[in-house]
Amino acid sequence: MPYRYLDNIAIADAAFEAWGQTIEEMLLAAADATMNVMVGNLNAIAARTHRPFRVEDSHLDMLLFQLLQELVYFKDAERLLLRVRRIQVVRHPDHWSAEVDASGDSINPEVHDLITDVKAVTLHRLCVEQTSKGWHATVVLDT
Repeated sequence: MPYRYLDNIAIADAAFEAWGQTIEEMLLAAADATMNVMVGNLNAIAARTHRPFRVEDSHLDMLLFQLLQELVYFKDAERLLLRVRRIQVVRHPDHWSAEVDASGDSINPEVHDLITDVKAVTLHRLCVEQTSKGWHATVVLDT
């Protein structure tokens, strides 16, 4: 599990760190951490529905923000719990982009161990940085 939850950042919200050797691994971990705030068992999210999407931003931390907001959007607008299965990040001269393949299932309280509802990704303490071990992100979610 390449993420851990943080108790000392936000009292009423959920906070976590995610990491990976590559940007893609870190983004995948952050996506799973976000979904795991909402659902206790990620393996209960069956890959019944496929949702490819693209996110772009001029800053890498905001690319992460856009990615996680898309997952929250699909949960709210289409009642879908999505797991990111594959992501490809490209650095352009003036921005970053990510092609995302996500799949998941309609929310079903009888199947999914629903924990809490994530309302939004916040900008509070949002951070993406490259370290000697790879890539690291800090995220706070409004719950």
